[in-house]
Amino acid sequence: MRAVIQRVKDTKLSVDGMLVSEIPYGLAVYLGVGAGDTAEKCAPMAKKIAQLRIFEDENGKMNLSVKEAGGEILLISQFTLYGDCSHGNRPSFIGAARPEVAEPLYEEVAGRLRQEWGLTVKQGVFGADMKIEQYNDGPVTILYEC
Repeated sequence: MRAVIQRVKDTKLSVDGMLVSEIPYGLAVYLGVGAGDTAEKCAPMAKKIAQLRIFEDENGKMNLSVKEAGGEILLISQFTLYGDCSHGNRPSFIGAARPEVAEPLYEEVAGRLRQEWGLTVKQGVFGADMKIEQYNDGPVTILYEC
């Protein structure tokens, strides 16, 4: 399981021109599920996202989690995080899990962030052609794999 975690402001996600989700402040998390990933990876992924201290405290140090900073999460499914372009110029996505495997794991990560960590989590639409407008804050971008 892979995630690109970005500190953002004013982030909006649309499908077919319709606004689906938006957050004023927090994290945009692009989550990819790999072939062979299981539900065992959902808890550590949710924990890392919830506890990652990339928000500034009163001293300007990155020392606060998204919850401590009063932020929300926009969780976006992103199979292309498993794109392999090491051979040629067209990425191969063979490393990504099939949708019937990936979607329940994506939903489990979202559920764990809500239930175990008490976070407000907005979501994209799994498998849809999504348009995302985001204002990167910092920018701060973290890559995490478990």
